[in-house]
Amino acid sequence: MIIDEYQTIRGRSESIFRDRGSKFLGLAINIDQKEELIPVLDTLRKEHPKSRHHCYAYKIGVDDNNFRINDDGEPSGSAGRPIYGQILSQELTHVAVIVTRYFGGTKLGVPGLINAYKTAAAEALSNAEKITRYLYNNYTLRMDYGALGPAMEHLNNLDIAILERVYENDVLLTIGMRKSITEELLLRLKAKLLQKSIEEVKTLKTIPGFTFTKIEDPC
Repeated sequence: MIIDEYQTIRGRSESIFRDRGSKFLGLAINIDQKEELIPVLDTLRKEHPKSRHHCYAYKIGVDDNNFRINDDGEPSGSAGRPIYGQILSQELTHVAVIVTRYFGGTKLGVPGLINAYKTAAAEALSNAEKITRYLYNNYTLRMDYGALGPAMEHLNNLDIAILERVYENDVLLTIGMRKSITEELLLRLKAKLLQKSIEEVKTLKTIPGFTFTKIEDPC
């Protein structure tokens, strides 16, 4: 089964948790690339110069291969991992959570730190607006101007996203289809373009008058 749907958050959300004088400021943000986290961390360090710890975790993608946890000087396993655990618990991805700590003078111990970072992360994520996003396969579709009108009608009727249009000697459209139903939509579109049945177009290697080219995902 192709997984092409995931839950994430819109924008950013915050939280505050206090324990024995220490203050933990949670920040949850939506990210698509790990590099997006760098300026956010830089800003937090400037905004909170008296804080010694900006612990974080993030997860990107629909599998469990693209994530990171960072304790930022706290005892190993006391900060980044409980933060990451809340991302997993709420079944989110394309999310980063940073928890900034102000020390209040009383040591919390590892169990206290785990609870504080976990709670700050959980509340920041709970305060966020959850949204569903989808993964798409993108194709370019090239055709003559005379075929554009019917093609646009078929694309709209099949709910295929038109991402870009380029008008030169011919027409070049960039279209997007959910990964789980790409094969089905392509067959239905080709059948409509040629006014043939789906069974007839299954055996065709080319579609006269139209050129389909898949846009490969970046590595």
